[in-house]
Amino acid sequence: MQTLIICIDRDNDLGEKAGVPSPIIGRAANLDAAIKLASADPEDSDINTIFGGIKVFDELTEEKIDVEIVSIAGDKKVGRAADKKIADQLETILEQLKPQSTILVSDGAEDESVLPIIQSRIKVDSVHRVIVKQHENLESTYYIIKQAFNDPKISHTFFMPIGLAFMIYAISLYANRPEVGSVVIMGAIGVYALFRGTGLDDAFNEFKGAMMKSMHGGKITFVMYLAAIILSLIGTVQGVLELWNFYNREIMVGYLILLLGYVNASIWWYVIAGVLISAGKIVDMQLANEKIGRQWSHPFFILAGGLLFWSGSIYILVISGALEVFPFIDDRKQFISLTVLAAIIIAAIGARISIRSEKDLWN
Repeated sequence: MQTLIICIDRDNDLGEKAGVPSPIIGRAANLDAAIKLASADPEDSDINTIFGGIKVFDELTEEKIDVEIVSIAGDKKVGRAADKKIADQLETILEQLKPQSTILVSDGAEDESVLPIIQSRIKVDSVHRVIVKQHENLESTYYIIKQAFNDPKISHTFFMPIGLAFMIYAISLYANRPEVGSVVIMGAIGVYALFRGTGLDDAFNEFKGAMMKSMHGGKITFVMYLAAIILSLIGTVQGVLELWNFYNREIMVGYLILLLGYVNASIWWYVIAGVLISAGKIVDMQLANEKIGRQWSHPFFILAGGLLFWSGSIYILVISGALEVFPFIDDRKQFISLTVLAAIIIAAIGARISIRSEKDLWN
């Protein structure tokens, strides 16, 4: 045979609605199946697909081309199950009829998604899309939107802010304070936009994935992650309380002073949380007999960074009058010099241990 016309019904409306099993081979059988489907559901677009395939069949027959028509149905669940059924039926038909090429007939983008399956088994001369003129591109648009909403990233991005806004507004209406709801909604959407725009959502997803992996793997880092979360929450609350304390004091307070007050009060909680996570990873790698390498440097670098943030925040708070004295040392130059030197020494120790561990890996 020269050409095979293939009509695709990926969601198996022929079987589910009309009770017609596939594959359906031949013009008469396809015409009968289309009539049964039309009787069961006159609005089904697959009716147009089959009649469109019959029209192409008649045109090629008039041109004296050796042609046959077949309808192949998938599964109502669509997806992998439907594609598997279509592939199995296609292989059976190709082995039975042995066509040289094929013409695909569909009613939109969803059915045409099986095109790679067909192309991997036989040459496709053309794709004939049959769409009711009053609804041109409607099904394709629906399919694209449906696929987009099935994507977790897109659905979370779209539905989360909408759901949050509705929930906040409903609570404000219940409390008879709709004006507060509007302010909170704008603030929440702003925070969400910053969260997404700065890439913090990816960092959060990576952290969540690492935490779940450590839990399922029975690793000590899971406990360290939990401890880090608790310590970070404590640090955040303490930082906010200190920020509020600075805000209510009778001193010249700007945004920088408020931010540094937050940093000064919370930084060591965050440092300890980071060191715990890094230490947990080192312990897990040691227990698994894995090479630790540069992982040794991470807790030292976290500690050095925390020391720099702490000393820098204290220095600016003291010279601005928000704090009275430096801790341990009264002289400002000595304080900042010694803390910077201590941070450099801590980082150097971590780098030294890391380099020595890397050398041991190569020996």
